[in-house]
Amino acid sequence: MSNLVYKNQTTLKRGYTTGSCAAAAAQAATLLLLTGQLPEVIELHTPKGIDLFLHPEQAGFDGTVARCCIRKDSGDDPDVTNGICIYADVQKQAQEIVILGGDGVGVVTRPGLSVPVGQPAINPGPRAQITAAVTTAAQQAEYTGGLQITISAENGDQIAKQTYNEHLGIVGGISILGTSGIVEPMSEAALMDTTHLELDSLYAAGARKVLICPGNYGADFARDQLGLNLDQAVKCSNFIGDALDYAAWKGFQQIFLVGHAGKLVKIAAGVMNTHSSVADGRQEIFTAHAALCGAPHDTLQTLMQSVTIDACLEVLDKVNLRDPVLERIGKAIDERLHYRLRGKAEIGYLMFTNQSGVLAQSKNAVKLCEEFRGLL
Repeated sequence: MSNLVYKNQTTLKRGYTTGSCAAAAAQAATLLLLTGQLPEVIELHTPKGIDLFLHPEQAGFDGTVARCCIRKDSGDDPDVTNGICIYADVQKQAQEIVILGGDGVGVVTRPGLSVPVGQPAINPGPRAQITAAVTTAAQQAEYTGGLQITISAENGDQIAKQTYNEHLGIVGGISILGTSGIVEPMSEAALMDTTHLELDSLYAAGARKVLICPGNYGADFARDQLGLNLDQAVKCSNFIGDALDYAAWKGFQQIFLVGHAGKLVKIAAGVMNTHSSVADGRQEIFTAHAALCGAPHDTLQTLMQSVTIDACLEVLDKVNLRDPVLERIGKAIDERLHYRLRGKAEIGYLMFTNQSGVLAQSKNAVKLCEEFRGLL
């Protein structure tokens, strides 16, 4: 498979995960330990089916422990771990393969993740990759004993501060991740996986209601303007439908969606992935509902040319149609959300802009606000 991928009319470069780095570093260090020779290139077969040819760096062997690192390459994906070294220290032991976490690799402190509490944040996929890689190296060297592998990450404790790890209960460093072994540039799956992990962690901690915000605007408004507690809040980026589906499937009983109208208004048309490259239609939604409220033709034309939600509201104010149009749009949002969840969980929403404040909300929004303030 090519290391290039076509996305949004652009050719982008794939990268490889911290899990692949750890596996290749462990394979190289194992060969150095068992044969005394460092291979120039490690051929690593990833779960995605792409073969990587990676160059070990910073090798060393003190007679007991062999060390190598592989430098992370995220391709064209904006990844905070791009360029760091993932190290593997390998030494012999009597039997079995044991994988430990070293400097810069976080430790799991909360239940609900795929790694038990107290263990290093090396996910099952990378663990399987590492095990397979060192097993291959041991077979090449005709070694049948056990191995201890310690994975470390350069500046992992500092880099982790730029990730969701602390919110998920992973402290002290980054996670060693990667289901496929390959980083897809601008990966939607990675963003959704992060949302799923946050929901898993909340549920395991006992939460049965969740505040979902598409982004920072929603979270900031919920905290600063509504006074809501964000301890049970999850950001879902543009993937509102996926977040709702997963929360309901997981077993959350109450879901409160708080977001800027630039995203939430699209739900009125059934758009559940609100990225503008997928679907926009904000002006069309306002124009259609304004037409049903009897807006004159000139108003409809101006609405179609408006760039922002607040601009649409200014247009509607001139013909005294703000309230009826927002009421219609709000009802459409409510219907779409209930249809999506089909009674699997209580759903409520609140839509706002920073300039105009609350524009529309579900009938249960006031009650949900009180609950997330901890008043009930």
